[in-house]
Amino acid sequence: MAKLIELNGISKSFDGEKVLDSINFYIRDGEFVTLLGPSGCGKTTLLRIIGGFETADEGNLYFDGVEISDVPAHKRNINTVFQKYALFPHLNVYENIAFPLRLKKISEEDIQTRVRDMLGMVKLSGFENKSVSTLSGGQQQRVAIARALISHPKVLLLDEPLGALDLKLRKDMQNELKSIQQKIGITFVYVTHDQEEALSMSDTIAVMAEGEIQQIGTPTDIYNEPKNAFVADFIGESNIVDGIMLEDNRVKFSGHIFDCVDGGFGENEAVDVVVRPEDVDVVAPEAGMLTGKVTSVTFKGVHYEIIVDIRGFKWMIQSTDYVSPEATIGIYIEPDAIHIMKKSKYSGMFGDYSSFSDEMDRLSDADAAEEF
Repeated sequence: MAKLIELNGISKSFDGEKVLDSINFYIRDGEFVTLLGPSGCGKTTLLRIIGGFETADEGNLYFDGVEISDVPAHKRNINTVFQKYALFPHLNVYENIAFPLRLKKISEEDIQTRVRDMLGMVKLSGFENKSVSTLSGGQQQRVAIARALISHPKVLLLDEPLGALDLKLRKDMQNELKSIQQKIGITFVYVTHDQEEALSMSDTIAVMAEGEIQQIGTPTDIYNEPKNAFVADFIGESNIVDGIMLEDNRVKFSGHIFDCVDGGFGENEAVDVVVRPEDVDVVAPEAGMLTGKVTSVTFKGVHYEIIVDIRGFKWMIQSTDYVSPEATIGIYIEPDAIHIMKKSKYSGMFGDYSSFSDEMDRLSDADAAEEF
């Protein structure tokens, strides 16, 4: 796929505070790209710069090889769906979707055909005469998407469009959005703080923190090969411990020497070691590479979430086997389950589950929902 959008050295500050710092990346034609990160990381500002709603302080923005930094939003072949859908309450579903075509003086016959096609695509056939105020949140979102797509933009920007929906509907709409994107084949640029949403929908994910892109890659690459402790922690659950790379394919951490599949580090280089909870096998203490005491066990339906204290560091393990709290267990880790990362400014900030609890998770989700 050819490059469609290219950002070179994009920086932006508000009130003297830099929110984007020399962003460099490109988006291919027909790609589903997600800008993923916590509140305040700069992802929405970056989306607004692409859409023409904000202007970068520094850097260049190219669309199809043409510099468009000074091109106003309405002259870009880009449409946007916001978290608040901005539908016209005095117009019915048909007229909301038809509105962009009426502005362009398209013939009524063509409008009828294109609105009908859009209604079919977003599964709202038969809703033409309904008031948008009577629709559910998911239906309103479909109307907003249809209105954004009816003028055939080359790019659709989506700023947290599922944030106001309940969990089940959000998951349904994730599948719908991906299906629509694949059907029409245009570029989607999607903003979210929801890691599962990004992993399930995207061709490419750009993980952002503190105004910088930390890593760009496929969902599989981002999950399996995180570049630093921030990415490893933000994408799923991770045990992140201090280690020493003794030589290629051999690393020492938590008092034990492990075989691994990574290399290219300096001899005896200090590193961060990532082990995903689902990649840890629970074994008898005498069979374990490491041993520890279980501090809590939570049933999650498909697995148990086990917190175990190993040399003062709280590991998370996800296992289908039950172990009792206070039990001493061994853990076994295969070489390909160990991922080695270079030290970064995020080292030591993540990966210990000493303060982990479901309540903390819910509070974090509630805070994020309020901020967006």
